[in-house]
Amino acid sequence: MGAYTTIAPVVSKIFYSSSHAVLMVRRRPATVNGGGFVVTDHGQRAIFSVDGCGIIGVSGQLIVRDGDGNAILFIHKKLFQVAEKLINLYLIGRYCSSAECKHWWKGYLTDYGEPSKLVFSLQDPKPVLCMKGDIRVTVEPKGGNRHWDYEVTGSFVQRSCAIKNRAGHVVAQIGVKGMMAGSDFYQVVVQPGYDQAFVVGVIAILDNMHGESTRC
Repeated sequence: MGAYTTIAPVVSKIFYSSSHAVLMVRRRPATVNGGGFVVTDHGQRAIFSVDGCGIIGVSGQLIVRDGDGNAILFIHKKLFQVAEKLINLYLIGRYCSSAECKHWWKGYLTDYGEPSKLVFSLQDPKPVLCMKGDIRVTVEPKGGNRHWDYEVTGSFVQRSCAIKNRAGHVVAQIGVKGMMAGSDFYQVVVQPGYDQAFVVGVIAILDNMHGESTRC
Protein backbone atom coordinates (compact mmCIF):
# COMPACT_ATOMS: atom_id res chain seq x y z
CA MET A 1 0.00 0.00 0.00
CA GLY A 2 1.46 3.39 -1.00
CA ALA A 3 2.38 6.07 1.47
CA TYR A 4 0.04 8.98 2.02
CA THR A 5 0.07 12.25 3.91
CA THR A 6 -2.06 12.45 7.03
CA ILE A 7 -3.61 15.85 7.67
CA ALA A 8 -4.47 16.88 11.22
CA PRO A 9 -8.05 15.71 11.89
CA VAL A 10 -10.92 18.18 12.05
CA VAL A 11 -13.43 15.75 13.59
CA SER A 12 -11.41 12.61 14.35
CA LYS A 13 -8.64 10.48 12.86
CA ILE A 14 -10.97 7.45 13.01
CA PHE A 15 -12.63 8.87 9.88
CA TYR A 16 -9.41 8.71 7.85
CA SER A 17 -8.69 6.14 5.16
CA SER A 18 -5.30 5.05 3.79
CA SER A 19 -6.79 4.89 0.29
CA HIS A 20 -9.25 7.07 -1.58
CA ALA A 21 -12.83 6.51 -0.40
CA VAL A 22 -15.81 6.43 -2.76
CA LEU A 23 -18.90 7.54 -0.86
CA MET A 24 -22.48 7.65 -2.14
CA VAL A 25 -24.90 10.30 -0.90
CA ARG A 26 -28.61 9.48 -1.02
CA ARG A 27 -31.36 11.95 -0.18
CA ARG A 28 -33.98 10.80 2.34
CA PRO A 29 -37.65 11.56 1.55
CA ALA A 30 -38.94 14.44 3.63
CA THR A 31 -42.40 12.85 3.82
CA VAL A 32 -41.05 9.60 5.29
CA ASN A 33 -38.28 10.43 7.73
CA GLY A 34 -37.80 14.18 7.77
CA GLY A 35 -35.35 14.58 4.92
CA GLY A 36 -31.61 14.98 5.21
CA PHE A 37 -29.34 12.40 3.61
CA VAL A 38 -27.43 9.17 4.18
CA VAL A 39 -23.83 8.47 3.13
CA THR A 40 -22.87 4.88 2.26
CA ASP A 41 -19.60 3.18 1.33
CA HIS A 42 -18.92 0.90 -1.67
CA GLY A 43 -20.63 -1.96 0.19
CA GLN A 44 -23.82 0.12 0.65
CA ARG A 45 -23.17 0.29 4.40
CA ALA A 46 -24.37 3.54 6.03
CA ILE A 47 -21.33 5.32 7.49
CA PHE A 48 -22.79 8.81 8.01
CA SER A 49 -26.18 10.51 8.07
CA VAL A 50 -27.22 14.15 8.25
CA ASP A 51 -30.33 15.51 9.94
CA GLY A 52 -31.75 18.91 8.99
CA CYS A 53 -34.74 20.94 10.15
CA GLY A 54 -37.18 18.23 9.07
CA ILE A 55 -35.92 16.17 12.01
CA ILE A 56 -34.38 18.76 14.31
CA GLY A 57 -37.28 21.17 13.87
CA VAL A 58 -35.05 24.26 13.73
CA SER A 59 -33.82 25.95 10.56
CA GLY A 60 -30.13 26.71 10.20
CA GLN A 61 -29.07 23.71 12.29
CA LEU A 62 -27.61 20.38 11.16
CA ILE A 63 -26.44 17.21 12.90
CA VAL A 64 -23.92 14.82 11.34
CA ARG A 65 -24.07 11.26 12.72
CA ASP A 66 -21.77 8.29 12.34
CA GLY A 67 -22.90 4.89 11.06
CA ASP A 68 -24.16 3.91 14.52
CA GLY A 69 -26.37 6.99 14.77
CA ASN A 70 -24.15 8.85 17.24
CA ALA A 71 -24.02 12.63 16.79
CA ILE A 72 -20.46 13.65 15.89
CA LEU A 73 -20.95 17.19 14.56
CA PHE A 74 -23.42 19.94 15.40
CA ILE A 75 -23.54 22.71 12.79
CA HIS A 76 -25.47 25.96 12.94
CA LYS A 77 -25.64 29.20 11.01
CA LYS A 78 -24.18 32.16 12.82
CA LEU A 79 -26.19 35.36 12.38
CA PHE A 80 -24.14 38.52 12.77
CA GLN A 81 -25.30 41.65 14.53
CA VAL A 82 -24.88 43.61 11.30
CA ALA A 83 -28.34 42.44 10.17
CA GLU A 84 -29.95 45.76 11.15
CA LYS A 85 -27.25 47.66 9.25
CA LEU A 86 -27.85 45.54 6.15
CA ILE A 87 -31.57 46.32 6.29
CA ASN A 88 -30.81 50.03 6.52
CA LEU A 89 -28.44 49.80 3.56
CA TYR A 90 -31.14 48.00 1.60
CA LEU A 91 -33.73 50.64 2.41
CA ILE A 92 -31.52 53.44 1.11
CA GLY A 93 -30.64 51.51 -2.04
CA ARG A 94 -27.03 50.59 -1.24
CA TYR A 95 -25.27 47.25 -1.49
CA CYS A 96 -23.29 45.75 1.33
CA SER A 97 -19.54 45.33 1.20
CA SER A 98 -17.93 41.87 1.02
CA ALA A 99 -17.10 41.98 4.74
CA GLU A 100 -20.69 42.84 5.65
CA CYS A 101 -22.02 40.08 3.40
CA LYS A 102 -20.31 37.25 5.21
CA HIS A 103 -22.46 35.03 7.36
CA TRP A 104 -20.90 31.96 8.91
CA TRP A 105 -21.68 28.33 9.59
CA LYS A 106 -20.02 26.92 12.72
CA GLY A 107 -19.20 23.22 13.20
CA TYR A 108 -18.82 21.82 16.72
CA LEU A 109 -17.81 18.43 18.04
CA THR A 110 -20.50 16.90 20.23
CA ASP A 111 -20.12 15.60 23.77
CA TYR A 112 -22.98 13.41 25.03
CA GLY A 113 -25.14 14.83 22.23
CA GLU A 114 -24.39 18.48 23.05
CA PRO A 115 -22.16 20.94 21.14
CA SER A 116 -18.73 21.25 22.72
CA LYS A 117 -15.58 22.29 20.82
CA LEU A 118 -15.67 24.57 17.74
CA VAL A 119 -13.64 22.86 14.98
CA PHE A 120 -14.42 24.70 11.75
CA SER A 121 -16.17 27.74 10.28
CA LEU A 122 -17.53 28.20 6.76
CA GLN A 123 -18.30 31.52 5.09
CA ASP A 124 -21.73 31.75 3.50
CA PRO A 125 -21.36 34.10 0.52
CA LYS A 126 -25.07 34.29 -0.26
CA PRO A 127 -27.07 36.21 2.36
CA VAL A 128 -30.03 38.30 1.23
CA LEU A 129 -28.19 41.15 -0.48
CA CYS A 130 -25.13 39.39 -1.91
CA MET A 131 -25.47 36.57 -4.39
CA LYS A 132 -21.93 35.41 -5.11
CA GLY A 133 -18.51 34.92 -3.56
CA ASP A 134 -15.99 32.27 -2.60
CA ILE A 135 -16.97 29.51 -0.20
CA ARG A 136 -14.09 29.08 2.20
CA VAL A 137 -13.64 26.95 5.31
CA THR A 138 -11.40 27.73 8.27
CA VAL A 139 -10.24 25.04 10.68
CA GLU A 140 -10.37 26.32 14.25
CA PRO A 141 -8.49 27.69 16.02
CA LYS A 142 -7.07 30.10 13.47
CA GLY A 143 -3.36 30.76 13.55
CA GLY A 144 -1.18 33.64 12.38
CA ASN A 145 -2.29 35.19 9.11
CA ARG A 146 -4.19 32.09 8.05
CA HIS A 147 -7.75 33.13 7.21
CA TRP A 148 -8.92 29.95 5.48
CA ASP A 149 -7.82 26.34 4.98
CA TYR A 150 -10.18 24.90 2.36
CA GLU A 151 -12.37 26.25 -0.43
CA VAL A 152 -15.23 24.89 -2.52
CA THR A 153 -14.97 25.35 -6.29
CA GLY A 154 -17.46 24.51 -9.03
CA SER A 155 -21.22 24.02 -8.79
CA PHE A 156 -22.76 21.95 -6.01
CA VAL A 157 -26.22 22.33 -7.58
CA GLN A 158 -24.96 20.65 -10.77
CA ARG A 159 -23.05 18.06 -8.69
CA SER A 160 -19.77 19.16 -10.22
CA CYS A 161 -17.58 20.66 -7.53
CA ALA A 162 -14.54 20.02 -5.38
CA ILE A 163 -13.22 20.78 -1.92
CA LYS A 164 -9.59 21.91 -2.17
CA ASN A 165 -6.92 22.82 0.36
CA ARG A 166 -4.91 26.06 0.35
CA ALA A 167 -2.34 24.54 -2.00
CA GLY A 168 -5.08 23.83 -4.55
CA HIS A 169 -4.98 20.06 -4.07
CA VAL A 170 -8.33 18.27 -4.32
CA VAL A 171 -9.50 16.87 -0.99
CA ALA A 172 -12.90 15.62 -2.19
CA GLN A 173 -14.62 15.57 -5.57
CA ILE A 174 -18.42 15.69 -5.79
CA GLY A 175 -19.97 14.34 -8.98
CA VAL A 176 -22.46 11.98 -10.56
CA LYS A 177 -21.80 8.51 -11.91
CA GLY A 178 -24.11 5.80 -13.18
CA MET A 179 -27.64 5.72 -14.55
CA MET A 180 -29.29 6.35 -11.17
CA ALA A 181 -27.08 9.31 -10.29
CA GLY A 182 -28.51 12.81 -10.04
CA SER A 183 -29.32 15.50 -7.51
CA ASP A 184 -30.76 12.95 -5.06
CA PHE A 185 -28.02 10.32 -5.48
CA TYR A 186 -24.42 11.31 -6.14
CA GLN A 187 -20.83 10.33 -5.52
CA VAL A 188 -18.12 11.86 -3.33
CA VAL A 189 -14.51 10.72 -3.72
CA VAL A 190 -12.35 11.61 -0.70
CA GLN A 191 -8.58 11.45 -1.07
CA PRO A 192 -6.53 9.37 1.40
CA GLY A 193 -5.46 10.98 4.65
CA TYR A 194 -8.39 13.39 4.89
CA ASP A 195 -11.20 13.49 7.46
CA GLN A 196 -14.32 12.07 5.79
CA ALA A 197 -16.62 13.31 8.57
CA PHE A 198 -15.39 16.86 7.95
CA VAL A 199 -16.08 16.47 4.21
CA VAL A 200 -19.62 15.29 4.96
CA GLY A 201 -20.09 18.29 7.27
CA VAL A 202 -19.12 20.68 4.47
CA ILE A 203 -21.48 18.89 2.06
CA ALA A 204 -24.29 19.17 4.62
CA ILE A 205 -23.82 22.96 4.69
CA LEU A 206 -23.74 23.18 0.88
CA ASP A 207 -26.96 21.14 0.79
CA ASN A 208 -28.66 23.53 3.21
CA MET A 209 -27.32 26.69 1.59
CA HIS A 210 -28.87 25.63 -1.72
CA GLY A 211 -32.25 24.72 -0.20
CA GLU A 212 -32.00 20.98 -0.68
CA SER A 213 -32.65 17.92 1.53
CA THR A 214 -31.77 19.44 4.92
CA ARG A 215 -34.00 22.50 4.46
CA CYS A 216 -37.71 22.56 5.28
